[in-house]
Amino acid sequence: MIELQEGIEPVVDQHNQYAIVAITKHGVQTARNLHRSFVHSDVYYMSKFEQGDEQQKHIQLFTGSVRMLLPTLFKQYKGIIMIISLGAVVRMIAPILVDKKTDPAVVVIDDRAENVISVLSGHLGGANELTHEVASALNARAIITTASDVQKTIPVDLFGSRFGWVWDSSDKLTPVSASVVNEEPVAIVQESGEKNWWHLKTPLPENIKQYPSISKALEAKPKGALIITHRLLTKAEEAILENGVVYRPQNVVIGMGCNRGTSADEIEQVILDTLQELQISIKSVKALCTIDLKKDEQGFLQTVAKYGWDFKYYTPSELNIATIEAPSDTVFKYTGAYGVSEPAARLYTGSDDLALVKKKSGNTTISVAVISHNE
Repeated sequence: MIELQEGIEPVVDQHNQYAIVAITKHGVQTARNLHRSFVHSDVYYMSKFEQGDEQQKHIQLFTGSVRMLLPTLFKQYKGIIMIISLGAVVRMIAPILVDKKTDPAVVVIDDRAENVISVLSGHLGGANELTHEVASALNARAIITTASDVQKTIPVDLFGSRFGWVWDSSDKLTPVSASVVNEEPVAIVQESGEKNWWHLKTPLPENIKQYPSISKALEAKPKGALIITHRLLTKAEEAILENGVVYRPQNVVIGMGCNRGTSADEIEQVILDTLQELQISIKSVKALCTIDLKKDEQGFLQTVAKYGWDFKYYTPSELNIATIEAPSDTVFKYTGAYGVSEPAARLYTGSDDLALVKKKSGNTTISVAVISHNE
């Protein structure tokens, strides 16, 4: 039992990413029904509606005002589903809102479970998607008010997120979003990354046009721009960012070998220097690959942990299958492979065309490959 008191933060028993909260008799029944089909959720409702099986079903009861429960739920859950009137929810959450990048998704269900409303963090927090899932589970109506959703256009802040694309900067997200939903001319230039980003059955809106290069887009003088590339822009190309957003697809792979005990600082610096030479953004790096003899190399482990990259290692026999332009008998003598960085990058990407075949730098060797995405 959770006893809610002013000035005392309640302790909740979190098991899942989503919380379902109810404060009325009908709301409790809806919460229990939703909990059966929406299994990745924790349920909270007032103790006066106790039915005797709450402990068995891991349902948490509370006494006091639900308003005092919400700050804790906001900190701990990815999404909060409330079977409470919309007006009451707005008043309760207003004082605890922080930022759309960190606030959880908030979804409201009416007391008859007829409407499911996306209230907060529709895009970045996933409330719109959560609304559709909950509405489907309850056979209810999903209500979404986000402009890009109702107009069936590109949600600028979520563009490419299902592929792992990240922005270079969020500074222009709002003005570019305004250009998109206000049907102003918007340019898209895609140099790399997944091509199947438009998933609606309707055509791409007429105000959004694709151009083969940034220079061509600049000639068209659009009001906004979406640029998808792993490449660093030139000074001349940066003019497109006056009202533009650069998205970094996860399509760059680092192949690397090193002497035992090479520090993470040296490994990181070699990667940064090499990418700068190649004019490639580090935000597009997807993985670091090496030989399995280096799977416990602390410098590698610390580097991939810092950046959140995949860490892939191959056996010598696997590496020897790949194309190696500069095989080394010395490397073979110590590792059983005729190369490490070059074949590791080729194996991960499945491509023979490398941005950098191999470079020796200090205690490391490095190769760089770019994943090519077909239509």
